[in-house]
Amino acid sequence: MPDLLIELFSEEIPARMQARAASDLQKMVTDGLVEAGLTYAAARAFHTPRRLALAIEGLTANSPTLREERRGPKVGAPDKAIEGFLRGAGVTRDQLEEREEKKGAFYYATVVTEGRPAQAIVAEVLEKTIRTFPWPKSMRWGAGTLRWVRPLHRILCLLSDEGGAEVVPLDIDGIKAGAETEGHRFLAPAAFTVSGFDDYAAKLKRAFVVLDASERAQTIRNDAANAAFAQGLEVVDDEGLLAEVAGLVEWPVVLMGEIDEAFLGLPPEVLQTSMKEHQKFFSVRNPRTGRIEKFVTVANVETADNGATILAGNQKVLAARLSDAKFFWDNDLRVAKDAGLTAWTERLSNVTFHNKLGSQKDRIDRIAALARDLAPLVGAEADQAEQAAQVAKADLSSEMVYEFPELQGLMGRYYAEAAGLPQAVAAAAQEHYSPLGPSDAVPTAPVSVAVALADKIDTLTGFWAIDEKPTGSKDPYALRRAALGVIRLVLGNGLRLTLFTILKQHLLRPVKIDGNAHFQDGDGYGFGGETDFQIELFNLLSGNGYGGSDEEKAAFWSATAEERTADLLSFIHDRLKVHLRAEGIPHDVIDACLAMPGSDDLTLLVKRAEAMATVLKTEDSKNLVQGFKRANNILTQAEEKDGVEYSYGADPKFAETDEERALFAALDAADTRIKPAMEAEDFATAMEAMATLRAPIDAFFEAVQVNSDNSVVRRNRLNLLSRIRQTCLQVADLTRIEG
Repeated sequence: MPDLLIELFSEEIPARMQARAASDLQKMVTDGLVEAGLTYAAARAFHTPRRLALAIEGLTANSPTLREERRGPKVGAPDKAIEGFLRGAGVTRDQLEEREEKKGAFYYATVVTEGRPAQAIVAEVLEKTIRTFPWPKSMRWGAGTLRWVRPLHRILCLLSDEGGAEVVPLDIDGIKAGAETEGHRFLAPAAFTVSGFDDYAAKLKRAFVVLDASERAQTIRNDAANAAFAQGLEVVDDEGLLAEVAGLVEWPVVLMGEIDEAFLGLPPEVLQTSMKEHQKFFSVRNPRTGRIEKFVTVANVETADNGATILAGNQKVLAARLSDAKFFWDNDLRVAKDAGLTAWTERLSNVTFHNKLGSQKDRIDRIAALARDLAPLVGAEADQAEQAAQVAKADLSSEMVYEFPELQGLMGRYYAEAAGLPQAVAAAAQEHYSPLGPSDAVPTAPVSVAVALADKIDTLTGFWAIDEKPTGSKDPYALRRAALGVIRLVLGNGLRLTLFTILKQHLLRPVKIDGNAHFQDGDGYGFGGETDFQIELFNLLSGNGYGGSDEEKAAFWSATAEERTADLLSFIHDRLKVHLRAEGIPHDVIDACLAMPGSDDLTLLVKRAEAMATVLKTEDSKNLVQGFKRANNILTQAEEKDGVEYSYGADPKFAETDEERALFAALDAADTRIKPAMEAEDFATAMEAMATLRAPIDAFFEAVQVNSDNSVVRRNRLNLLSRIRQTCLQVADLTRIEG
């Protein structure tokens, strides 16, 4: 079986596109080959700045010959119908076969698709791949029609086996496939011929090209770490930058440079961000001081002076970049120390957050009010929480954050410390954005928790109020992330919050927009684009066209807020389900717990779900659920049939069997354990007590006929089933448990 080698050689491909392009090349070619009837043993794609390569092992030499029978029209059908069938099958009339069936005689055609050599199929598949390649951006050059990310210079396409290598004939816009490629642009630019993948990879390395991106990355990692270790330093890990730099070079040469002493006083994050964003440099840290003192750059060429000229040029450019950063830092520090952070906060009055939700300053005021309300619930001091919320986003007006938006929050902490604000307030400036994702750390400092919760709750209630909710996969305001942030803050800190009340109160909170008081909902902000509901609501609240009293208006708005809060809480519950499923809790257990009162207390809800998931792993609990469902089904059918509710009056004196009396006793015993356990929120104990009912319930159903001919006995037994239902439903809604 032959092996296939493909290389598409071009001008430099942007680093961010290379890995995806290599994956697309492999998928498009292998899918096309398989669809054409070829099989292969293994495939692997490679990428460098100037080439995409694909190596396929064990490709079949030919596609198989296929025979397919097709049934046509009835014998005696109109000529046009028969002619259409002949065209579709690609046969002549004398090649048709007549077969008798129950419904009469029909024409049959045997369609033979002859196998094709791999060479022809590869040429066809590769041309289609190149012409339809899904580059995010592509270009045309010269007079041809081909589009590629950068001008395509060569196509290498070889089929090789023990007998030798053969070029697959292919010509795309004048670019003919061959067996030649080129090495490093500067160190070995001459073309050379290859005979297969092993020869290709070996000759490339001799021509100063490392084909495997992971090998280039490992070389950079090791050489940089060794160079830093030799000077008692360490390289700051950055996997994203490492992958990008590995896509910028074909022959990585690691060089370590100096940072001018004048810039070493900058915060390490500023140095790291500036060098990464502008120069693609790795930061080198002194582990004893935590300062960034040197940098690592990766050249794409070996030089006679061991990179001295390259380093000198890089250090000159870096000094100019860091001079800008130092200017921003010095100016920002002067503002923070002299005018305080409130000067920046006031500037945010001119920055629109959303045209229906006011400016960033309006939003800060809402967050500050909510943070003050939340403070006692999370163990924070109210004045400090409000102060932290007022300055947490002040750095958005700073010059440093304007230049490097990814430093927001972190710079706020530095500036708050410089302004002499309490440490808890400064920490909240950085931590209130967290958690940003499922793996991000959750703040634990009370002030930070209060501001972080307020920030995310205001985002959710605001966009729910103006009906800008996520739809399908679209979530432009990252509301799913905000909801997950609320969940992780609550669970990570063990907070006991009645979330429904908090959300509703914030929806009802009057706020100032452009100096005028409005309700959190509403349109009426005067920015245009209002929905009919919002216009109606604004008219109602302002008294326009409505003759009701203030109490009636307030009642209407409260009911509206309640409805929207319930919808928002349901959204948060949906995100909680996703979070808990990732933790291994089954969805039906989550649904059973969500149906219980107090489900807006997320900590209580999760505590219940975790206990229930654990207990339901036992056989007794699984069987108990079945017994409960049987009792509930019989009871529900009887209540529907009789038109009454059996919920009171079960009396052991009417019991006729030992199994009935045993079940009465077991329910009494279980209740004495379940009720105090539920009051103490000891769900595990409550569920274990409930599981003890499994045996007496099973025995009851085996020995007792519920629908007795004696109406008194029947009613008593149905009331006994009601006791089973009431006892079990204290813990969770078992009707929602599957199985």
